[in-house]
Amino acid sequence: MVRLVDYRHSHPTTQKLFFFFFLSPPLLHRHNATSSHQPLLSADPNPNIMASTANPFSISLSSKPTAKPSIFNPSEQLSLRVQTHGVAPLRYSNCSVKLTVAKSKSKIMATSAQVVPSKTGAAAMEVVEVGLGDRSYPIYIGSGLLNQPELLQRHVHGKRVLVVTNTRVAPLYLDKVVDALTRDNPNVTVESVILPDGEKYKDMDTLMKVFDKAIESRLDRRCTFVALGGGVVGDMCGYAAASFLRGVNFIQIPTTVMAQVDSSVGGKTGINHPLGKNLIGAFYQPQCVLIDTDTLNTLPDRELASGLAEVIKYGLIRDAEFFEWQERNMDALIARDPNALAYAIKRSCENKAEVVSLDEKEGGVRATLNLGHTFGHMNESFGVVYHVSQAIETGVGYGKWFHGEAVAAGMIMAVDMSYRLGWIDDSLVKRVDNIVKQANLPTGPPESVTVETFKAVMAVDKKVADGLLRLILLKGPLGNCVFTGDYDRKALDETLHAFCKS
Repeated sequence: MVRLVDYRHSHPTTQKLFFFFFLSPPLLHRHNATSSHQPLLSADPNPNIMASTANPFSISLSSKPTAKPSIFNPSEQLSLRVQTHGVAPLRYSNCSVKLTVAKSKSKIMATSAQVVPSKTGAAAMEVVEVGLGDRSYPIYIGSGLLNQPELLQRHVHGKRVLVVTNTRVAPLYLDKVVDALTRDNPNVTVESVILPDGEKYKDMDTLMKVFDKAIESRLDRRCTFVALGGGVVGDMCGYAAASFLRGVNFIQIPTTVMAQVDSSVGGKTGINHPLGKNLIGAFYQPQCVLIDTDTLNTLPDRELASGLAEVIKYGLIRDAEFFEWQERNMDALIARDPNALAYAIKRSCENKAEVVSLDEKEGGVRATLNLGHTFGHMNESFGVVYHVSQAIETGVGYGKWFHGEAVAAGMIMAVDMSYRLGWIDDSLVKRVDNIVKQANLPTGPPESVTVETFKAVMAVDKKVADGLLRLILLKGPLGNCVFTGDYDRKALDETLHAFCKS
């Protein structure tokens, strides 16, 4: 099935797009919530019209089942024309089509399209779709998107909105978001709750501040929660939305690289517990993710580097070409080249969206996105296990290391263990070490972390099943990994002793 979605305008526009596919006899449908036009192109004399209210317009191309299914037929070429009416023309450029072929049926989905308003000359916006059936949602990526109020307003349910943000982000972007939600939209009222900033506040006490504000404001089930900030704000707002009145609408507006490429996409929400990170939470998908890349202009250098750890991770575990691109362009990313950052964010979101579409609740392939996280959470949370006084004594605890810094060190340890198991060669070990250093990220845990403490925290990791610690390790060529509990424990001990004190 080919699916093309214009998320930019609430009303259609007039434009032509041409794609060429090789398929068995196709059936093309055009469906629009406000139109009953006949199909623009059909290989069937009696095509059905399909109605959809989820998107401004979409087009489906599917093949009918036959006695002898033929997925590809080189003799057939199709040109696809999109024709709509009523708004100024759009110019589409560099429109990419993602191809997914299932064993039982053929499926082609256009998950990312560059849409440029021809009149304003504004920068291009990319749209990546997270495909989850009737819970699918768009990720908007581009510069100046907070200045386009229609993007947010179309995803607001009801008339009441609660923006959840923190003390660092609120002075920078809260007014702009409130304006985007209410501009020419007088029926919507916006409340806000400003939380303290930092991983150490990702707890039940802080979460209650969100519930307190929602209840005091008498928000109902038609309200919308908006997460404005980094990963901590997004996780907490999402969990609050999943829990308040047993679930309300919510939107993600991530303002850090870490949140834009990872935590805002895929519906993982939650809070920390003194005995472990992210042990309390829920899978709860947003209505949309809006990534205004201009928000990175105010991001400190250290936080920028922290987010790049997750970008590196995607290349290591599933996208070798992306990793090689990073090796050539890491300096540009560190220098905040806007084109390099936009590409890295888009490619990361495409990788994350594809994995989430295949395994929403981390039953299998999605767990591979946790490369370095089991080791990394130990680096990040060490000290909290022993409460605040011990965290101060060791100098390490929530807030001392950024999440990406901990993940970077964890990736180095996972790569080391993979090499000790004989699953990768030493050239890959050196490449990973080089790119992590190039990104200004740590290549090992804090000196205060001991082997014994590592093992204690690993024992309560979310990836423990039936008492067996499963790890994400590299195996084979670049871009390949495994999620397994079947490994030589001696290799794990050797890695821990190589990086930590006894």
